[in-house]
Amino acid sequence: MIKESVGIVKTKYFHIEEPIELDSGAILEEVCVAYETYGELNKEKSNAILICHALTGDAHAAGWHKGDKKPGWWDIVIGPGKALDTEKYFIICSNVLGGCKGTTGPSSINPKNGKKYGLDFPVITIGDMVRVQKKLVESFKINQLVAIIGGSMGGMQVLEWMVSYPTMMKKAIPIATAAMSSPQQIAFNAVGRQSIFSDPNWNGGNYYESGEIPRNGLSLARMIAHITYLSDESMDIKFGRGLQDKDEISYDFSVDFQVESYLKHQGETFVKRFDANSYLYITKAVDLFDLSVNDSLVEGLRDVEAKIEVLSVDSDWLYPTEQSTEIVTALNANDVEVSFSEIKSNFGHDAFLLEKGQLNYIFANFLSENVVEDLMMENIATIKSNADVKDAAKLMLDKHVTHIPVVTDDYKLIGIVTSWDLSKSIATNSNQLRDIMTTTVKYCNADDTIGKISRMMRKYDISCLPVVDEDMVVLGLITTDQISNLLS
Repeated sequence: MIKESVGIVKTKYFHIEEPIELDSGAILEEVCVAYETYGELNKEKSNAILICHALTGDAHAAGWHKGDKKPGWWDIVIGPGKALDTEKYFIICSNVLGGCKGTTGPSSINPKNGKKYGLDFPVITIGDMVRVQKKLVESFKINQLVAIIGGSMGGMQVLEWMVSYPTMMKKAIPIATAAMSSPQQIAFNAVGRQSIFSDPNWNGGNYYESGEIPRNGLSLARMIAHITYLSDESMDIKFGRGLQDKDEISYDFSVDFQVESYLKHQGETFVKRFDANSYLYITKAVDLFDLSVNDSLVEGLRDVEAKIEVLSVDSDWLYPTEQSTEIVTALNANDVEVSFSEIKSNFGHDAFLLEKGQLNYIFANFLSENVVEDLMMENIATIKSNADVKDAAKLMLDKHVTHIPVVTDDYKLIGIVTSWDLSKSIATNSNQLRDIMTTTVKYCNADDTIGKISRMMRKYDISCLPVVDEDMVVLGLITTDQISNLLS
C-alpha cells in the first residue's frame, strides 16, 4: 500500500425501512445498500462528497479490502493528499440499485417468497438508483453535499442528481457521459443482453439454484462492451498485430492475436465477479436514461443550481466529447455556472479511471473554493450621496480608483459612482452626486464564488462590484482585474 492510501476498509450496509417506489410504478419493499466511506464527517456535516460508480463498478472506490491484490477502483484520486482528500472530505460511495455487490438486485432474496428475484426483480432506472442513494446520504443527516462525482454511468447518476435534487449539492462533476443514451450506445447494450439471453444456462433468468450460470453469454457481453471502453490507438499501442504464444499464424480458429487473448481473459475474469441478470438490468437502465423534456435538453436541465464541471475524453468514442458539449451548451442556456475540460488520453473511455495526473489536477482546481473574500479590496473609499461631483472626482484622483460606492451614514450601499458618471455630469451640467450616480447597482457577497461573480460581470458587462454583508453594509470591492490575475 502506498502512503496516500486510506488503508484497509470494509463495506457497510444500510437497510432502507420504508418501501421504494420506482419510476415504473413497481414497489420494492426492502432495499439494502452496500457502501463504503473514507475520511471523517465533520460536526457541521458539510464536507461530504458522493462518488457514483460506472456500469460494473461497486462501492469499493478506494483503499484495500483485506487480502486484496489491488485497491479500490478510484484509489488514484481518493485518499490523503489527493484531489479527493480524505483528511478534508468525507467520501461516500455506494453500489447501485440492481447491482450484485451488496445492494439489492436480481440476485437478492425476494422477501415475498424467500427465493432470489431473478426476472421478478422490477426494471429500474438511473432515477431509481439516485433515489436510493439519496436515502443513504440522508441517513448521515447531510443536508447538502460538497460535490457529486462520477464517470460513464456514474456520470449519468451525477446528472440525475443535478436535475432531481438540485439543492442537494454545491458542485457536480459528470465525466465521460451523456444526458441521454444514443442509438449506438443502446445497440451495444442490446447485443450484450442478447448474448446472455442466448446462453442456454441463462434459463430465463432462473439459474441461481442450478449453479450453472450463463458463463459464455456474460463473458461475450463483457468482451463486446470492453472494446467500446478502449480506443483504436490504445489497442494498437498495447497489442498491435502481435501473436499470442506463437511465432506464426495457425490458420485455424484458435486464438492467434494478443488482442483476442486479452478480450477472452477480460470476459472470463468478469464472469467471476458479476451477475448476468444484474448486467441485464443495469444496461437497460442506461438505455432508458434521457434527461430531455419535450425533446429539449435545455428544458430538462432548467432547474440545475449547482456549479458544474463537465469532463470528456478526446479519444472516447463510446461517449464522445460532442455529447459532453451538448450538456455544457444546455447548462449555459440556463445560465448555470459551468466549465468544461477535455482529458487528453489514448486510453479511450477508460481514461476516467486511469489518468491520475489530469484527474487530480482538474478535481483539485474545481473543488477549491476561491470566493470573493479571498480577492476583494478592503478599506476602500466611499462617499455620501449629498456630496458634489467635484468631491467624487477629487477622491478618485487621490485614491487612483474608477468606482466609488455611495453609502448612507451607517455605510449601507445605495449606489455607485464611476468615472463614466463623472463624464456624464459634464455633459448634463450636473453638480450634485445624487443626480448622476447609479442607483440600480449590482453587488455581491463575500462568500460568493469567483465563478459566480465572473459570470455576473460578463452578463452585465461591468468591471467592478461592491461587496456587501447581509445588511447591505459595504465591505469592499472586487474587480475584473483581480479575477484575471487570479486566473493567470
